[in-house]
This record gives sequence, C-alpha cells and structure tokens, in this order.
Amino acid sequence: MAVRSTAAPPTPWSRNLAEAQIHETAFVHSFSNIIGDVRIGANVIVAPGTTIRADEGTPFYLGENTNVQDGVVIHGLEQGRVIGDDQNKYSVWIGKNASITHMALIHGPAYVGDNSFIGFRSTVFNARVGAGCIVMMHALIQDVEIPPGKYVPSGAIITNQQQADRLPDVQDPDQEFAHHVVGINQALRAGYRCAADSKCIAPIRDEMAKSYTSNGITVLELERSSKVSSNSLGAEIIEQVRYLLEQGYKIGSEHVDQRRFRTGCWTSCKPIEPRSVGEAIAALETCLRDHSGEYVRLFGIDPKGKRRVLETIIQRPDGTVQATASFKAPASQGNGSYSNGSYSNGNGSGSGKVGSETVEQIRQLLASGYKIGTEHVDERRFRTGSWQSCEPINSNSTNEVIAALEDCISNHQGEYVRLIGIDTKAKRRVLESIIQRPNGQASPSGGQSQKSFASAPSATATATNTRLSSEVVEQLRQLLASGYKISVEHVDQRRFRTGSWTSTGQIQASSEREAIAAIEGHLAEYQGEYVRLIGIDPKAKRRVLETIIQRP
Repeated sequence: MAVRSTAAPPTPWSRNLAEAQIHETAFVHSFSNIIGDVRIGANVIVAPGTTIRADEGTPFYLGENTNVQDGVVIHGLEQGRVIGDDQNKYSVWIGKNASITHMALIHGPAYVGDNSFIGFRSTVFNARVGAGCIVMMHALIQDVEIPPGKYVPSGAIITNQQQADRLPDVQDPDQEFAHHVVGINQALRAGYRCAADSKCIAPIRDEMAKSYTSNGITVLELERSSKVSSNSLGAEIIEQVRYLLEQGYKIGSEHVDQRRFRTGCWTSCKPIEPRSVGEAIAALETCLRDHSGEYVRLFGIDPKGKRRVLETIIQRPDGTVQATASFKAPASQGNGSYSNGSYSNGNGSGSGKVGSETVEQIRQLLASGYKIGTEHVDERRFRTGSWQSCEPINSNSTNEVIAALEDCISNHQGEYVRLIGIDTKAKRRVLESIIQRPNGQASPSGGQSQKSFASAPSATATATNTRLSSEVVEQLRQLLASGYKISVEHVDQRRFRTGSWTSTGQIQASSEREAIAAIEGHLAEYQGEYVRLIGIDPKAKRRVLETIIQRP
C-alpha cells in the first residue's frame, strides 16, 4: 500500500521531523496527504482527497475502526492541546469507531470521542465533542464542550456552553445510523486492501474471466443462471458479519417473495447460532440457496436492547446484491411487533386507510380551491425536517386524492406521512397535517387532541406583526391543557426548501400568557423567516403538532 506520508517540516516551534505511525491493518489512500506525527490505529480507513497535517499543532491520534472520508481536513494550532483518553496531550484526538464524513474540518485543539459522527462540511474547532455524539451537516462547534450522547442538528451554530448543554439527546435510530456508517466503511477498508493485494484480487479477476470463457457457457446463459443460483457472499457482506459478531450482536436472516416484498411481510430463515464467522457465512449462504429467486436480507440484533442494528438486502430476485446496506430504525420500537417472521404495525397503519376527519380536511381544501400534496420522511430525518414529496396529485376529485394519499401511506409504511394543502395563487402552504407515524396511523381521528389541531386548513394560521392569531392561541391553549410541551423552530427562505429548521429550545412557561409572550418574542427575533410552533408529547417523546405561524 503506497501512502503519501511525509515528515513534519522543521519550524521555529518544532524540529523533531516526526513521521506518521500507521497500523498495518489500516487503509490510507494514496491520494490523501499525511504529514507529521499522526498516529493511525487499527482498521482505520482514510479516503482519497483528505489532508491530515500535523505540522503546526501536533500530535494527532485516530482510534481504531474510525473512518475519515473524502475531503476531510484535520489540522491544529501550534498553541493549545486536549487530553486524550490515554491521558497524554494531543492537538487532535479522534476516538475509536468515529465517522468524520465528507468535507468536515477538525481543527485542533479538538477532541472527538468514541462512536461519534461528524456530518458533511461540519467544523469542530477548539472544542470537545463527547463520546456517542451525532453532529449533522453544516454545523459549527467552537469553544465549547458537547456532553456525551448529544445530537447537533444540521446548520446549528454552537459557540457557547449554554447552547451545548441544551442540546437534545441522541436517539436510538441516530446511534444505529452512526454504527451502520462505521460498518460500511469497515467493508470498504477490507475491499480496498483486497484490491491493492494481487493475491486477494487475482482470484476474483480469474473468476470473472471464467464467467465469459470457460465451459462454453454463454453470457446469456450466465445471466439466466445467476438469477437463480447467485448465492456467494462478497467481501463486503462478510466484513459486515464479522463486525456485527465482534460487537457482540446476534445475526439473523429473512426472505420474502416479490409479491409480499411491497407489504414488508418477511419470513425468518433458520435461526443462526454461530460460533465463528465461517459458521455464520455458511448459514447465510444456506438461506440464499433455499430461497433463490426471492429477496433475502441480513440483520444484526442487539441482545441487550432487543432491537435491530442493521438491515441489509443481500439477494434480490434477479441475483445477489452486495454492499447495498439500507439502514432502518429498530423494528422493535413503537407499536410494531414481529410474529413468525412477519412485521405488522400495531395501530393498523398497514391498511393505508385515512381517517374520516382527514377525508373531511381534503374535501374542505378542494372546496376552497387548494391543491393537495403529500410528503414522507423516515424517523432519522424527521428530527431535521428533511421531508420528501410523494407522487404529485393532479386531481380535484376527492376519491382520486384519497386514493393517491393511501398509495403514499402504503408505499412508506414505517415512516411519517403528512398531508399538505397548497394555495397555488399565493404559492404558500395552508395546511401541514401528519396523518401517519412510524408506530401506526396518526390521523386526526386518532384522538381529541389531534382532532382539534388539524380539523381545518386554519391549522397553519400565521401571525401578523409578531402577534399570534386567534387560531394559533387556541392551538396553544389546547396543547398546554393536554399536558404537552411547547417549542419553536425557525428557518430562513434559503434553507426552507431543504427543511433545515433550527430549534430555539423548549419554552418553559407556567401560564398561557407566558407561553404567548415567549412565542411572540421569537417571532420578533426571527422576522423575515419561517417560524413554526411545535407540540411535544413528553411521555411518548414525539411531536403532536407542527404548524407554521410566520412566513417571510
């Protein structure tokens, strides 16, 4: 493995000419730059286009299983150090199982704890990020200490300790997503090392060559046979299995035919009780062989939390698909349950039927000349507001709109789905109403509190001159009377399209009047931006209301 690594240059503050120390199991791409005293641990992957430059601040430490992705820059000031987990001083310390993702900047003095995730283009400077933290995209963390297990939303600017202490806790889906990224990069590390090793890659190339030339088998015949008999696991899947077992997780596999695939009715293969990676691989290949022509997926199980940590489809009806892992929130959460290997939503959202009050909302919107839209989002992206549109609805017929809405619900079971009312003349939304949640149907017919929040298009009544309208005041009163918490989020016009809302934190109010005053204060503070009111059920830890109360 040729690595572009050079010694630190002699400078007024250091003349030790230190060189990088790279563990033999690590993979450092030749198109990356490693300069000076950089200590790279076991199983680390450093992707192309990265610069890790310990020529001013020094030394740097990268813990085992950590991945440093394309375009990352790691540098440090000559002054200032952090204390690493080994109690020594470092300019930059990055713990084990960490993900430093594309274009992120870690500038020392900086500490990033074990199992942390730093999102695209985010910056950590003169700061400590505790173990198990999730920092999403385009965030700035400077001059603060983020406590362990905290979640930093996309676009957040955290520059004082009060902001850091008020950050929300990381949720299980976030942790599993970060864990999943580490597993994927471990598979990539193994693949890159194999590609650079002639002994490893030559048999694979020989096998590919044989598929075109040996035994007189034509390409067409091979394509036909691969649809039924492609059941050999690739290096990436094997690496995922190894990683799961090393972390103490159990392994399982499921299969489903094409007809049932759309409804998610997976059936378990034989239980896997492996004593080694080889036994686990053999059991998986047996499942592939027994169910050729079907979908087969691998999953990992956390036996302590009794939840899934990974779901990866490893075979499709047209052949084996490798390294196409898809993360899903643990299926054991919410009201879902597994029975005989098939999944069902306890609240009946699988039926894809909308409630009577949602139907009434649709009728009112159409009667008012509004257009209807639908959006969906999974649990991980729900917290950042990154909704995606379902198929456009170009109809004024109530029945056709309902059919399209039910189709969106059916196609996105296990996700949030919301109904949108659109004023085409003013080019604005008049209603946003969540009608499905991951743990089951959450249409307005689900309960009195929901009914009162979204019973008419006025649910998104806006404020005028920073004063709340009567509709919003009534919503606020109902939230407080139901024991829900209140929060406010804002976003400028540029970020509104990407759904990158920023929270102002929970509103602590002992009375309705105090809550109104606090919200109107936020409206005044963020004039010229979108502002929305959030209702939170503290027991279920979920949102019961999202309503835009100010627009630019």
